[in-house]
Formats: sequence, structure tokens, C-alpha cells
Amino acid sequence: MTRSEFERLVRQAIGEIPEDLRRHLDNVDLVVEDRPSKGQLVGSGIEKDDLLLGLYEGLPLTERSDYGMVLPDRITLFQEVIEEVCESRDEVVQEVRDTVIHEIAHHFGIDDDRLHELGI
Repeated sequence: MTRSEFERLVRQAIGEIPEDLRRHLDNVDLVVEDRPSKGQLVGSGIEKDDLLLGLYEGLPLTERSDYGMVLPDRITLFQEVIEEVCESRDEVVQEVRDTVIHEIAHHFGIDDDRLHELGI
């Protein structure tokens, strides 16, 4: 899949988020990279044999106070990794959607344990 096709899937996934939630993403950059850097892998705390499909880097909304004049939070989706775990284009579409939702949930302060409880 080309980068532009993948980025279009990311935009579609963001478009599916309800507007009343999406408006809270005003200081969040969403980017696509091929693979995570060594620093992103270490910083994420991911286990050695696990794959990192996406990463939220920032301060969740639930932990902020007097939070002005700061660089945007960053959500990164890792295209090559997502494509490696998927067997078809339809699976890529679903995984992009799931990963976008998962990382945006971190922006709203929802941790991995709660996401797993919710099935996300």
C-alpha cells in the first residue's frame, strides 16, 4: 500500500470519531512512519517480542492543568508494522481504525488495561 493510501485510511478513521470527541484533538499531530525508532520502542515499554503498531506521545487530557503554549501531542501509526500483521487490505483498514481509536483513547487518559477491558 502506498503512503498516501495509508494516510487516507488514517483520515477516514479520524473522521469516524464523533465530533464532540474529535474537537478535543486540536493540539495533536497524527503522523505515519514506517517503523518505530529505538527511542520510541524503549519509551513505550513494549516487550521485546511485541510489535508496536501505534504510539501516543504526550500528556493525556486527564493529567493536564494550566496546559498552554506547549508542543502538540503526537500520535504515530507505523505503516510497515501494521501491514506485516495484516493479511489483506481489509485487515489493514480495520487495524488502522483500531489503532487510531486506541491511541486517541490514550490522549483521553484511558490506559491499556482499561482498553483491554473494553475490547479495544
